[in-house]
Amino acid sequence: MKFYRIKQLWAKFLYWYHQHPRLFWVISSLVIIIAASGIIVFINLQKPVKTVAVVKKVEISKPAVKYYSPLSGKQVADLNATKQAVTGVMIENSPDARPQSGIKNSGVVFEAIAEGGITRFLVLYQQEKPQLIGPVRSLRLYDVDWLAAFDAGIAHVGGSAAALSEIRNGSHRDLDQFFNSGSYWRVNDRPSPHNVYTSFEKLDALNNAKGYTTSVFTGFSRIDGKPVAKPDATNINITISSSLYNSTYLYDAKSNTYARSQAGAPHLDREDGQITPSVVVALRVDETTELQDGYREVIATTGSGQATIFQNGTAVAATWHKADMASQLTFTDAAGKDIPVVRGQTWVVAVPNNAGDVSWK
Repeated sequence: MKFYRIKQLWAKFLYWYHQHPRLFWVISSLVIIIAASGIIVFINLQKPVKTVAVVKKVEISKPAVKYYSPLSGKQVADLNATKQAVTGVMIENSPDARPQSGIKNSGVVFEAIAEGGITRFLVLYQQEKPQLIGPVRSLRLYDVDWLAAFDAGIAHVGGSAAALSEIRNGSHRDLDQFFNSGSYWRVNDRPSPHNVYTSFEKLDALNNAKGYTTSVFTGFSRIDGKPVAKPDATNINITISSSLYNSTYLYDAKSNTYARSQAGAPHLDREDGQITPSVVVALRVDETTELQDGYREVIATTGSGQATIFQNGTAVAATWHKADMASQLTFTDAAGKDIPVVRGQTWVVAVPNNAGDVSWK
């Protein structure tokens, strides 16, 4: 029965095929194509899939290069700014010279007795450019010893015989008012000799005319400042000669600076207000008085001695070192390790071993 049925279907197929041969071959071709496609898909599914790793290139940004003034340690714009010429100015500190101009906006200040207990300031500038500085006074030999390490020019009005002999020997950048009067002027609101002033408009022009356009030196070791949690030196007293010149410093944790006073009153810069260094260094020095071209103070600026560094609200015992005139002043702790000072204005006070005193609380 089944065979008969198959034979009957085959006969029908043959009849249909003879009636439609072209359609048969079209249908057959489609069936073959579909079957072949299915086989290909099946075979591909059995093959392992190759994974292609896509590596994404990640740009790693380099940290921005920072530049710092070798004088003050403050950040500056670029490499060229670190090489700007350093200029020192001798600024008077007698009562007739107060309030002075141009001290607050500076990098490093050295304070020492000029004569008769009267102190005087060697004020060093690099990026700082105040346009009123003074009163400008005369130079002493120990000032030359300090400024030489900064490759600095020095603006002054004459000086002691020893200082003038050294500053004029061709090894230094002398900006003496005696030979450069056009870079200074006298004001009318103060009596002579407390009335000579200058500015960086004039000093920069003078430096450029003399070719003093850069300074190459190593400054103090510097570090970022950070107030300590428990300050142990917030009120500093430095006795240097007499009540007119003794100074105090009150620590302000908010600004991490020391508000300077002298003669019992805030020490003011006439244009910029109270002077507030970031660091105060009490430099203990051997000091004597000798008869030279008059009685002159002689301060031992080379060798070594004791110092106290006040920064971040603390007092740090140190030893200062200076090998020779050209060498920079450095500070070490009891283990001989270098002590860096905080970035910002640094005030260095030469305190006589035989007369001065330093205390704090």
